[in-house]
Amino acid sequence: MKRPDLIAGTMTWGVWGKDMNRNAMAQHIEGCMQQGVFAFDHADIYGDFTTERSFGAAFSETDIAREDVWWISKCGIQYPNPQKAESVKHYNYSPAHIRKSVENSLRNLKTAYLDVLLLHRPSPLMDPEAILQTLHQLREEGKIKSWGVSNFTPSQMSLFQGDESPLWNQLEFSVTRTEPMTDGTLDYMKANQIGAMAWSPLGFFFKETNAQQERLKHVLVALSEKTGWTLAQLILAWLVRHPNGVIPVVGTTDLKRLAELKKATSIQLELEHWFAMTEASWGHRVP
Repeated sequence: MKRPDLIAGTMTWGVWGKDMNRNAMAQHIEGCMQQGVFAFDHADIYGDFTTERSFGAAFSETDIAREDVWWISKCGIQYPNPQKAESVKHYNYSPAHIRKSVENSLRNLKTAYLDVLLLHRPSPLMDPEAILQTLHQLREEGKIKSWGVSNFTPSQMSLFQGDESPLWNQLEFSVTRTEPMTDGTLDYMKANQIGAMAWSPLGFFFKETNAQQERLKHVLVALSEKTGWTLAQLILAWLVRHPNGVIPVVGTTDLKRLAELKKATSIQLELEHWFAMTEASWGHRVP
């Protein structure tokens, strides 16, 4: 299967957001496919551990073949259990938990395999050797095709080296959150052939108003008038212009918005336009 250029994030499809019923979710999956969006981003915790099951039930109502889609899921985050007074949010990367999470995701999604499994957030108590052994076993069993990490720093990614190294890092990256370009994260990923997925790829531009957003808005409105592209398309075009080949993970449940963003992945943003947006984000010229 070809590499996706846009990924549909499912975090708000269920009870954490839109709360689609089975029929609505099935129609939305079909709508994504019609737009050429065939990759779907999950996590075991989404919807308080219910969204994968809802998605799997909805997908079974479509005529889409499993081999025509690309499914990502994540494991590791554990939320407090209200039935346990001493329970706290934590991360669990024990071999037993990783295996249990993967098998639960497979059961809920009604599939034999995940295309990508991601370790959701780094834990200070990670045992790289035990994790690698478990991931190797899951891949040998055909339960995962590949694996990666999410929100990991270069030093944390460097813990996983050798024959079983991460193929992906899903990180927060946008024109309003540019640190991965300057803190060595994307450099490390490029040097080690680790693919980049970006969550929150539009940043906070449409959610907050502050000095950075005002500077960006001034530049984006002018560029939009000049190019005919929308502000959202320009923001996404800035992201995909990066040489790491960043794949945006977009959380919209509006198919018209999805179509708008899909078009942005083929926009060739001019070099000076990219730097004008970067300068507006930083509030000063590049050094």
